This record gives sequence, structure tokens and C-alpha cells, in this order.
Amino acid sequence: MTASPRRALLVIDVQNEYFTGNLKIEFPPVETSLPNIGLAMDTARTAGIPVIVVQHDAPENSPVFAKGSETWQLHPVVGERPADHRIHKTMASAFAGTDLAEWLASNRIDTLTVVGYMTHNCDASTIFHAYHHGLTVEFLADATGSLPYENAAGKASAEEIHRVFSTVFHSNFAAVTSTANWAVAVRDGAAIPRDNVYLSNRRAKGLV
Repeated sequence: MTASPRRALLVIDVQNEYFTGNLKIEFPPVETSLPNIGLAMDTARTAGIPVIVVQHDAPENSPVFAKGSETWQLHPVVGERPADHRIHKTMASAFAGTDLAEWLASNRIDTLTVVGYMTHNCDASTIFHAYHHGLTVEFLADATGSLPYENAAGKASAEEIHRVFSTVFHSNFAAVTSTANWAVAVRDGAAIPRDNVYLSNRRAKGLV
């Protein structure tokens, strides 16, 4: 019999910057993602799953996440809920320059569930880092979000960025699911399967 996952819920950068600041999340809309983040935290608390809250710190003169500013503060949905561990970071990955890896190891966590912002930046960096660290990773796609980009390399909408990164995650790095489905898996002590590169490519070609 397969052992139940030893999960921790990682809540990444749910700060006012993404709601009232210069980096407003567009897809999924925050009216969807924010309640699901709260639901994930409540589900974890009820199930005895530790909750880790991450907050990004930037210099006080930064246009985003300026430490000590109103937009740097955690959104009340997260800030007013309890956490088992809190991390401040200055780089994209929640592992970089923090004690996250050591904390997970000391608590014998083998599965990291990621929610928060942004899908393509801090979430992605953390997911890749966790995967290469040997952890099983879950990504709750409706409790996260992206914003649009345009630069010398091209242009992409928030929906495109979120969809493409979610598809890539599920092909190899993380099991992508909804908050509701995750809550059922937590209740049942079940793992959530992810896909693989080979089959993801075969499906795209209509061969599976």
C-alpha cells in the first residue's frame, strides 16, 4: 500500500502588490484565486497540513514590493490566517537564501503544494527548485495567477502565460489540479498524479 503524502502548503507572495499595486494579477482573476487560497489554507489547517507563508522583500525604493510599504504587506486573506512557518525572500525561488529546504526536511515533508503568485515567476522558480530537490510538487492552478508581458522577446497575455506554464508543470514538474480536487485528495490521503513529457507530446499530436 502506498503511503499517504506528507504535505505542506506553500503560500507564495500573496501581497497587496498584486491587488492594489503595480503588478495586478489578471488571470485567473483574483476574485477566483484569492478565495481558493483561503480555502486551501483552511483545508490544510483542518487536515493538520503545515502552512508556510512566503513574503517577498524588495528595497525600500523599489517600484514593487518595497519593504515596509502598504503593497508589500500580506493580503488580509493570508495575513490574518495562522501559519506554521514564515519566510521572507529576496529572490524568485522560495528556497533561495531561505531555510525552506531545512524546514521541510526537519518536518519530513515529501510533497509541497504551491499556491500564490505569480504562476510564471516565483511559483515556477520554486516548483523547479523543489522538483530538483527531490520533492513531489502540486500546483493549484485556480489558486494562483499571472499578468501580461511584452518585451523584446515577444508578447503574451496573462491567460497564455498561466496556461502554458501550467501545461509545462503538469508534463513533468508538478501535478496541476484545482483547489477543490486537492481538498478531496487531502481528505482521502491520496497522491495526485502528474503527466510526463512523452505522453504530453503524444497527446498534442493526436497519437494518444
